[in-house]
This record gives sequence, structure tokens and C-alpha cells, in this order.
Amino acid sequence: MNTLQKTLLSTLIGVGALLSSRFSLAGADIVSATAPPAPRVEHEPQHRDGYVWAPGYWEWNGRFFHWIAGTLITERHGKHWVADRWDQDQNQWRYVPGHWEG
Repeated sequence: MNTLQKTLLSTLIGVGALLSSRFSLAGADIVSATAPPAPRVEHEPQHRDGYVWAPGYWEWNGRFFHWIAGTLITERHGKHWVADRWDQDQNQWRYVPGHWEG
């Protein structure tokens, strides 16, 4: 590979990592003793063929929650999107990342 090809490949990998950061927590076990705020009201955009709506959710950074806005994601035929959520487990809250089922 020449230098230009290596640079382009590195850039594409970096961009891909940034774009997929919404799903990068799939293997992480995130728990908070603080309950997340109520979900924000979001207005789902008009339907676009080939895309599904992934609603926003509260992300915990170890100190406080901050809102991650909903987005359109590429559809996977034969599957449906299960939105990110927080499940209460006794006195703690466990984050369940959004994922595909079906």
C-alpha cells in the first residue's frame, strides 16, 4: 500500500468508528444508582424507505445523564429495532443498548 492508500484507509476507519459510536456500548455493562430522567419528546421524521427510527435515550457518563438524540438508521430486512432503554434492577438502573431482533 502506498501512503495515500494508507491515509485513506485510516480516515475511513476513523469515520466509521465515529458513525458507529451509537452502537459501540453493546458489550459494556453500564449501571447507575441514579434513575435516568424521563425520556424527551422527539418528533420522528417522515418515513424514508430503507431506514427506521431509533429514538433518543439518556446516556450515563459516570457522573450525570445527557441526552442522545434519536436518528434514522439503515433498515435490516426481517428485523426490527429495539430501542435503547434503562431497566431498574432493585436500587440500580442498568442500560440496555438498542439492538436488532428477529
